[in-house]
Amino acid sequence: MSFIRPRTAALAAIGVVALTLTACATGAGDAAPTASAEAEPVTGGDLTFAISVDSQCIDPQQVGNNDAIAIARQTVASLTIQDPETGDILPWLAEDFEVNDDATSFTFTLQDGPTYADGEPIDAASVKTNFEAIVALGAKATLGSSYLADLASIDVVDEHTVTVNFSEPSAQFLQATSTFSLGLLSPATAAVSQADRCLGDFVGSGPFSVQSYTPNEGAVLERRDGYEWGPSTAGHTGEAYLDTITYKVIPESGNRTGSLQSGQIDATTGIATADAVLFEGDGFWSLNRANPGSVYNLYANQSTEKLADESVRLAIQKGIDREQITATLLGPDDLPAVSPLASSTPYFTDLSDVLEYDPERAADLLDEAGWTEGEDGIREKDGEKLSFHVTYWQSPKEVLELVQQQLRQIGVDLQLTFASIADVTAANADGTYDFSYGNLTRADPDVLRTVFSVSGTNNATKRTEPADVDELLDEQAAIIDPAERQKVVDEAARLLVTGGYSIPIYQLSTTITAASKVQGLTFEASSRLDFYDAWVAE
Repeated sequence: MSFIRPRTAALAAIGVVALTLTACATGAGDAAPTASAEAEPVTGGDLTFAISVDSQCIDPQQVGNNDAIAIARQTVASLTIQDPETGDILPWLAEDFEVNDDATSFTFTLQDGPTYADGEPIDAASVKTNFEAIVALGAKATLGSSYLADLASIDVVDEHTVTVNFSEPSAQFLQATSTFSLGLLSPATAAVSQADRCLGDFVGSGPFSVQSYTPNEGAVLERRDGYEWGPSTAGHTGEAYLDTITYKVIPESGNRTGSLQSGQIDATTGIATADAVLFEGDGFWSLNRANPGSVYNLYANQSTEKLADESVRLAIQKGIDREQITATLLGPDDLPAVSPLASSTPYFTDLSDVLEYDPERAADLLDEAGWTEGEDGIREKDGEKLSFHVTYWQSPKEVLELVQQQLRQIGVDLQLTFASIADVTAANADGTYDFSYGNLTRADPDVLRTVFSVSGTNNATKRTEPADVDELLDEQAAIIDPAERQKVVDEAARLLVTGGYSIPIYQLSTTITAASKVQGLTFEASSRLDFYDAWVAE
């Protein structure tokens, strides 16, 4: 089997449903424009790109922040690639792959020829080294370790053939092999310390290599000579066109806007909604795509007494006016959440029928749970305020501030504290929070198991006792028939909402805004930035 097609009989082999995309362009047609209809890519030059947050790490096997991923993704190739238009899982470094009937064994036949940037061959033994190193990274490999959960063994069949075996069915794994998190690094990198890898001391398999990285300032990637194995989804297969990509850390939104207007940067994804209109005329273009995976949620720490109460969680869920949030604070492409899954995720189903703004029902739920309104409007029970704390790092902060105002109307006090990514991550790991806040991008519905299951590696809700929803999340991970998997995913998503496990707010999308001289900069299937086809017009 050489690829998985969502809309053909081949889908039965693994169950990937075609994506429902919301990609569009603002003032530029249906795709990023080219200099002219017949424009040929130009080799050379530098593209300067602004990021808003520096997470102090650019190692593709450790990063999870979108800005860091914009750097890291360019440095690694993967065994497979997911077609952003159809959801197909296609060969990349692996020229062929096979999956057994219960999705516990995956065999990859590698191309003969691709190498790491240090000249070492990309062979079966190096794939084994990579995946075992990701497991060894543990919590440092937040995403990759979750994709390799229940890994039983990795068998090197011969130089070009490797079989990855799981102790439990893992229908999500094939899609995982298309992600940057399981992107391949030279075996020598496995011996480098986690901290040094974060600082760019790693050797990749992709079209660019790290030239330099200075935390809180930026990074420079340089084109890799001799790269000849671009994915079939790209516009070419040889070396990248750009000589270098320069990433600048510009935390302030207004500064990013001014830098793009003045030509100090060439592109960014960090233009504020209010400033988007400034780039709708000649000289600029924009391209938007919904981020698949888990939408932005308030994740309730259900190991705490107050949030273990389903009525409290449901009241908070029903007390959030998602339409108001997106209409007043976000752009036209950031839509209200209508499911725990974003609409661009395979197996997404609209659940707006059970995810509605209903402050009257929210008040009734709190009344029934014994929470009565105090003198200051905040509900109380047994001398305790219905007050919660959320520590966050994602912007825009105005979203949580509006949620704070909305919840106060039903008698819930939500306190907000902005912190660094490291501090938020530590609090989430320790469980020392009431609510965490965020999303998780992934083009597979198994993302729900990752963030909501009791056994999930990211278990954001900190539940300690399994429930019916856990059985469903585990069940969908074992189903290879697409129609059957759809039924179970739908049931699980609905139960996450009706049981108050998920408190979704809005669906994130990513918008590239660039000067017209920038060509070919686009998205991969997970809405990560792809600079491989990018070039700068003269």
